[in-house]
Amino acid sequence: MNPWLKFVSKRLAGLVVVFFAASFLVFSLLYLAPGSPISFLLGNRSGTPEQIAAIRAQYHLDDPFLTRYAAWLGGILHGDLGQSIVYRQDVAALIGARIPTTAALVGYASVIILIVGVAIGLLAALRPGWVDATLRGGMTVALSTPPFVVGVLLILVFALSLGWFPVFGAGRGFADTVWHLTLPALALAGGGAAFLGRITRAATRGELARDHVETARARGLGESRVITRHVVRNALIPVVTVAGLTVASLVAGAVVVESVFAVDGLGSLLVRAILQRDFVVVQALVLLLVVTFIVINTIVDVIYLLVDPRIKA
Repeated sequence: MNPWLKFVSKRLAGLVVVFFAASFLVFSLLYLAPGSPISFLLGNRSGTPEQIAAIRAQYHLDDPFLTRYAAWLGGILHGDLGQSIVYRQDVAALIGARIPTTAALVGYASVIILIVGVAIGLLAALRPGWVDATLRGGMTVALSTPPFVVGVLLILVFALSLGWFPVFGAGRGFADTVWHLTLPALALAGGGAAFLGRITRAATRGELARDHVETARARGLGESRVITRHVVRNALIPVVTVAGLTVASLVAGAVVVESVFAVDGLGSLLVRAILQRDFVVVQALVLLLVVTFIVINTIVDVIYLLVDPRIKA
C-alpha cells in the first residue's frame, strides 16, 4: 500500500474513533451535571405534571441512556441537531447562520498568527542582541495578556479614541467584514502569534547550531540559501505542530472575543445558550468545537508529509 495512503488512512481512522468518543462524552455532560435534565429544560420555572410528562416524552427521557445517545448520534450523522429550547428553531439552522462569521474571524486571526508569529520568530533568531531582546519582551507581554483585555484596549484606542475601526458587529461584504473583524482578529491572534513566534525562534536557533549548517557555510553557500534550505525547512516541524494547535484553539477562543465585540457568531451563541440553559444548542456547539479541533489536527498530521517526507518511514 502506498505510504501516503497508509498514513492518511490511519489518521482518518483515528479521527473517526475520537469523534465517537467525543460525542459520547459531550452527550454525557448533561447527565453528569448536578440536577436532572428536567431542571435544565424548565430552568427556574416549576412545571405542572402535564408539562413534565410532555417534556419527558419529547426528549425520550424515559428511554435507556444508550438508546437516547444512539438516537441523538443518529440525528447528528443525518444533519439533525435537534430543536433549540429557547429559540424554537432547528439547531442546525441557528449554527449554520453563524458559521460564516466565526469562520471569517478565525481565518483572519489564523493569517495574522502565521505571518506575524513566523516573521517575529525568525527575526528574533537571526538578529541576536537588542532586536531579539525587544521581540522576546513583546512576546512575553502578549502571552501574559488575556484576549478580553486586549480587546478592550483595542476598542478604547482604535475604535473610540482614533475612530479607525467600528466597535461592534461583523459587517457585510468582503471589505466591510475585514474592516469590522480587524480588531477582534487582532485580539484573538495576539497570544497565538506570540507563542508561535517563541517556538519559531527556538526551533530556528536550534537549527542554526547544527553541524550541517556549518558544513553548508563551509561549502561556500550564501547565507540566504543556508537559512532557507538548511535552517527554516528543518525548523518547520515544531512550527507546523504549534501552528496547527494554535489555529484549532482559536475556535474556542472566539467565544470570549465575540462576546467583547458583540459579534454574532458561534461563540456568542454558545455563551447565550449556556446562560439560558439551552442544552440542545450547547451540546451541538461543543461537539462542533471538538470536531473542528480534531479535523485541524488531522490536517496538520498530513501536512507533516509535505514538510518532511521522512515521516512516511
